[in-house]
Amino acid sequence: MSNRLQDKVAIITGGGQGIGAATAQRFAQEGAKVVICSRRLEPLTAVAEQIRAAGGECLPLSVDVSDEAAVKQLVADTLSEYGRLDIVVNNAVLMVPGMLASHSTKAWHQNFNVSLDGAMFLMREAYPQLKQNRGAVVNVSSVCALAGSVATAAYSAAKAGVIALSKSAAIEWAPKIRVNAVVPGAFLTPALETVNPDEETQQATGKTIPLGRIGDPRECANAILFLASDEASYITGSVLNVDGGRMAELNTGTARWEDKA
Repeated sequence: MSNRLQDKVAIITGGGQGIGAATAQRFAQEGAKVVICSRRLEPLTAVAEQIRAAGGECLPLSVDVSDEAAVKQLVADTLSEYGRLDIVVNNAVLMVPGMLASHSTKAWHQNFNVSLDGAMFLMREAYPQLKQNRGAVVNVSSVCALAGSVATAAYSAAKAGVIALSKSAAIEWAPKIRVNAVVPGAFLTPALETVNPDEETQQATGKTIPLGRIGDPRECANAILFLASDEASYITGSVLNVDGGRMAELNTGTARWEDKA
């Protein structure tokens, strides 16, 4: 533990699994008191127990971030428990896939309610505390915000909105609050395991990534930690790709030029 977040208090949404859980654990390792939330309490409790067993402090709360009143209560509960708030990580997500030509309005809105609306609600409610403490916000977007894919029009649009929200907030809230976004690629999370359920399919996905593998959620957590910490004190309004180089590559075919020499 190097105490990069010593005495800081952070709220991390979607903290029960994947990148959110890994981020909560990294923050706690660096001295932060973490409040983790999602709709289901059971996975949150498991993460909290791991953090406490390692000597950290964690408060798990069942919260639907698409509910404005629930988000307001989340901030109130955080202040009641720890007395301050320094960092917000908007990681909660709900993806409802669908082809655009037949996408229902309800499903379209569901993609926005958690990823984008929830992020805005929490940023708005946290603003007074973040301003007082010269805090930081890190919003989690997706590579889907930067490139199109089948059946993800609504999800992609919502995640693109997260990037736009982050940039606008960075301008409005400077110099008191820093706001940045990370853009994760393929990470070994429960969501990815649903579509890549075995080693063979995971290796196939890894081969599409310049670094040649799927990422570990802790690698994205490290990027979020950096942006939330004072080490990034002169960084705001930035969008950091954490994707193994996936978005840097222009696919020009399958030829291996070194084989042509």
